Amino acid sequence: MRINILLEAAETGERIYLTSKNRRNTPDRLELKKYSPKLRRVTVFKEVK
Repeated sequence: MRINILLEAAETGERIYLTSKNRRNTPDRLELKKYSPKLRRVTVFKEVK
């Protein structure tokens, strides 16, 4: 079953990306590299919800 998760920037704390993941295949917290408009570069976003 896929669930929706919110991604938060590790450096700035901004929460601007929403994605989904399969909890059975990925039980740990997701980390993706995404673009941060505040920093104007790609940074690590971590799962918060």
